[in-house]
Amino acid sequence: MDRVVALSLRYRALVFIFVGLAVAGALLCMLTLPVEAVPDISPKEVLVSIVAPGLAPEEVERQVTFPIESQMTGLPGMTDLRSVSRFGVSVVYVEFNDSTDIFQDRVLVNERMQAARSSINVPGVNPVLGPLSTGLGEIMQFQLSGPPGMSLMQLNTIMTWQVAPRIKQIDGVADLNVNGGSEQTFEVSLDERRLLQYGVSPGEVFRAVDENNATAGGAWIEHNQEQQVVIGRGLIQTLDDLGNIVLRGGNGANVPPVFIRNVADVRMGPRVRLGAVTRDGKGEIVNAVVLMQVGRNSGDVTRAVRASIPSIEQSLPKGVTLRPFYDRSDLSRRTIHTVEENLTLGAVLVMVTLLVMIGDVRSALVITSVIPLSLLIALTGMKVFGISANLMSLGAIDFGMIVDGSLVLVENTLRRQSAGYASSKSAGDMTQTVGDAARDVARPITFAVAIIIIVYLPVLSLQSIEGKMFRPMAETVILGLLGSLLLCLTWIPAIASLALRSDRRDRDTAPVRWARAGYTKALAVCENHPWIVLSVAAILFGTAAILATRLGGEFIPQLQEGSLVVTSARLPSVALPTSIANATLIEKTLKSFPDVKTVISNTGTSAIPTDPMGVEQTDSFVILKPSAEWKTADGQDGLVAAYGKALEKAVPGTAFTWSQPIEMRMDDLLEGVKTAVAISIYGDDLATLARLGKEVAQVVRSVQGAADTAPEQVSDLPFMQIDVDRRRAAQYGVNARDVLDVVAAIGGRIGGNVFQNNSTLPTQVRFNAVDRDGIDRISALRVLIPAGGSVPLSEVATIKVAGSAAQVSRDQVQRRTVVQTNVRGRDTVSFVKAAQVAVAQQVKLPPGYRIEWAGQFQNLAQASHRLAIVVPVALILIFVMLYMTFGSVRLGLLIFLNLPMAATGGIFALVLRGLTFSVSAGIGFIALFGVAVLNGVVMVSYIVARREDGGSAKDAATEAAQERFRPVLATALVASFGFIPMAFSTSAGAEVERPLATVVIGGLISSTLLTLLLLPSLYPRIIQMHPLRWISHRVRATASTR
Repeated sequence: MDRVVALSLRYRALVFIFVGLAVAGALLCMLTLPVEAVPDISPKEVLVSIVAPGLAPEEVERQVTFPIESQMTGLPGMTDLRSVSRFGVSVVYVEFNDSTDIFQDRVLVNERMQAARSSINVPGVNPVLGPLSTGLGEIMQFQLSGPPGMSLMQLNTIMTWQVAPRIKQIDGVADLNVNGGSEQTFEVSLDERRLLQYGVSPGEVFRAVDENNATAGGAWIEHNQEQQVVIGRGLIQTLDDLGNIVLRGGNGANVPPVFIRNVADVRMGPRVRLGAVTRDGKGEIVNAVVLMQVGRNSGDVTRAVRASIPSIEQSLPKGVTLRPFYDRSDLSRRTIHTVEENLTLGAVLVMVTLLVMIGDVRSALVITSVIPLSLLIALTGMKVFGISANLMSLGAIDFGMIVDGSLVLVENTLRRQSAGYASSKSAGDMTQTVGDAARDVARPITFAVAIIIIVYLPVLSLQSIEGKMFRPMAETVILGLLGSLLLCLTWIPAIASLALRSDRRDRDTAPVRWARAGYTKALAVCENHPWIVLSVAAILFGTAAILATRLGGEFIPQLQEGSLVVTSARLPSVALPTSIANATLIEKTLKSFPDVKTVISNTGTSAIPTDPMGVEQTDSFVILKPSAEWKTADGQDGLVAAYGKALEKAVPGTAFTWSQPIEMRMDDLLEGVKTAVAISIYGDDLATLARLGKEVAQVVRSVQGAADTAPEQVSDLPFMQIDVDRRRAAQYGVNARDVLDVVAAIGGRIGGNVFQNNSTLPTQVRFNAVDRDGIDRISALRVLIPAGGSVPLSEVATIKVAGSAAQVSRDQVQRRTVVQTNVRGRDTVSFVKAAQVAVAQQVKLPPGYRIEWAGQFQNLAQASHRLAIVVPVALILIFVMLYMTFGSVRLGLLIFLNLPMAATGGIFALVLRGLTFSVSAGIGFIALFGVAVLNGVVMVSYIVARREDGGSAKDAATEAAQERFRPVLATALVASFGFIPMAFSTSAGAEVERPLATVVIGGLISSTLLTLLLLPSLYPRIIQMHPLRWISHRVRATASTR
């Protein structure tokens, strides 16, 4: 260390050059540093989606989901396997360990998916891998609007085949999820009367469409020394081509051929819809969600997408426009602005504190210069190690800690000047003074930084979700501390030797003199009554320990995103038009509030079913105006309460669940629900699961703090079941396939594709609306028989309407149902404990059924458990370092007295501000312990130095306390003031930083008092106390009292 300081003073010009180059490099890194609102905590997950038109949920589970799940079991690195089977769609979620490579994971899943295809006995079903994106991948949403008269089906086609291909070419875009409108098809609308007239079955039409929409290759022939490629084309290109497909050949002039146009109307028609999108109570729209690739910079991608919109619009039909309405980079900008605001204000407060404590502008500027330079070094390290700039990674940087080492060095330089170490006032003598001062404190400063880094090491041990959330915070702090240490040993000596005046004499400023006067009196009292003071401290610590058990807990304070999502659920039997009308009423109700900018509702399942929902479910995205314009309430909790009350009054019979866009997506990815707590009930029978779900939900609703509690809608979806009666069908010579072809034509049988104008549109064969209007009409549909004639469908099949499962969820290759709930007005941990007790007492599970609780409280428990193991290990390591430094167990224990006192202040601060314990607060305690130990080391080091000079223990303690009063007080103040903006900010994202800053400020107050008062008072007693002699004395004293 001494050699580094000496070289820095000798080659100051090189130091300045290297610092300049480092600044330039850091600024370049900043331009490409990913910026996010929060770390991406998405699991390594591969999604497999399958669209199976017309199949009921149980059939989807049995014929599609289960074969895929069976193939996925046993994949290397797989940690979880979930699935959702709904009407016509199946989604399987394959989750992998965080240590795996997502690209390799997708390769493994794709290989197994190919093997699963042979086990799926449903024609036309094709499993598809989901986009290479994450839960934070939904970075932008925009609406496609057209001129009057343009249909939603046309807009959907434009979005799918003109807009989406252009957007997906942008670097960083994984996919575009198109919602709203309906997929356009070449539709063959069958007329049963005409089918019977010509004796044509639906199956014949199916096969004719498929067989007459193909190409054939004839290789090539040689002609006149030239090669000519031979190709045969029978592709459908127009509606006329489709209508002119021959079903049966003619026989001369008397029996003309039968064409499709003879038995059906041919037109452009919509495919059966699984969902819709509405906006602002004005009806349906077409929109799309931009999905970002894994690991990309959302700011760069959103800017690129926005920049491409004008050129895309120019290529669209006249009057068609693209208008973004949701941009996640807005939240990133607001949260990063909060961080910038807090860091800037913190730096200013640190600067002012240094001026007040030192009283010299030059010295304060020299010390403060470390702040921007250390931050730039940390940002460079973040770029190198792939850490994004976000609320968590930058939120824990305390400029007070950053300047501690430089403060000690500069303060020691000023002290040497005052003590008369320099006899000359030349520049050369100033260099010598700085060098001597730096050599005095270089090792202690390095030791101090090492201590703070060690206390942050436990955070690096966090795994899973908590690790992804908080490891970037610890990594950034460590990078900043290492940068500050490097600057303290190089930049500060070089710049101080030039900037500090050699003729200045160090003396206390007026505030310091006033504080020192009071401190001297308090120290005298404590030195005379140390055990009383220690007893008071012990009582305070005991009180804090009791209060800590009542704090409650949550994983992390909820980030206020500035947008809301309300999920509405109706009866599973509701039709899509009814759901659309219901969603429109919800939008009108919400738009009546002055705080709401726009409301967009997604009903049912989107094109890429990342979140498969039934048509009875709607996610309404409530985009709010800036918080300064809110009039209904001051915070989001107040808005939710007001909006929820209005919706319950305006839209009765609908269940509502509130969340936020990013929060909802994360909860859904992690647990398959959209709330903070998920109660999973596992078993085999769907009816029993539905009953248990309702019972659990009823019990949980009665627990204080429960909100938005609802069981998963498993049953009550009406189905028209058409079961082939094989015996009766055999009497007529009818095959099951003939019956099933008629059934398929009710909903629409999808055939081959038609390539038209750079778009691919499927063919669809379907009975017209009149022939499929109700159970009576469907029962009367005719099935052709080989002997001639036809019979009603009801003659060869049993037709009935019965209730069935609306959704089948599976987890760990077992059926489950989920009860979801949010928590309001109470901490999550205490709520879950109370709910678990209530459910265990009131809900009796049949044999073979079990309940598992999941949610954010689990992440808190996992983090607390790991920290409870790793933090003591780190503290033991620090104690070993202290022992190696001082060679005394008693001095190490004396310094460690700072820890309970620091914890005492942190706990009292949380209680006074009404905050719960969270991992953010836990990180605050970790940072606090580092500073507390550091201050204790500084004080004890000077006491030991004074004793080595020949003074008594008491005189050495008193003298060291007076001498180190200013630097210890300055260290505590700059660390506290550095966190004050975080503790009291109300900007976006401040709620996440608030517990951390509160703990540090409160703990520094109590630990600084101990360092300055109790530690010097106890030192003479502890250092002169012989353990055996003290025990003997206590025994004699006890005996004499008897």
